[in-house]
Amino acid sequence: MPRTNRRIWKGYIGSNSQWRYYHAMIKHIVFWRLKDSAHGNDRATNASLIKQKLEALQGQIPGLLRIEVGVDFVRADTSCDLALYSEMVDRDALANYQQHPLHQAVAGFIKEAVSERRAVDYET
Repeated sequence: MPRTNRRIWKGYIGSNSQWRYYHAMIKHIVFWRLKDSAHGNDRATNASLIKQKLEALQGQIPGLLRIEVGVDFVRADTSCDLALYSEMVDRDALANYQQHPLHQAVAGFIKEAVSERRAVDYET
């Protein structure tokens, strides 16, 4: 896997304020609001299915370090139904993740069920 944009930073990590080296990584965060129904399922069923399908990608896509999906329980007017938090080793890994056939299959399912999507990608 290319590591052209992977950087090593030196900075304070931890409560003991010691200098340590660590690798930069990419955080990919997505929020979705779901349609009331899609795929013949209600919103809650689709939220559960999307969570299962996304979390099943753990260990299946090179460069994907962590993936976690949370289903909102507050259901406020300002809430989204689902949140995805994922970590990639670098920008190339994020690009590969987005084009990977396993991710594309899940994305197709999600697109049919979603009414609104917001995302942010950043480097730490």
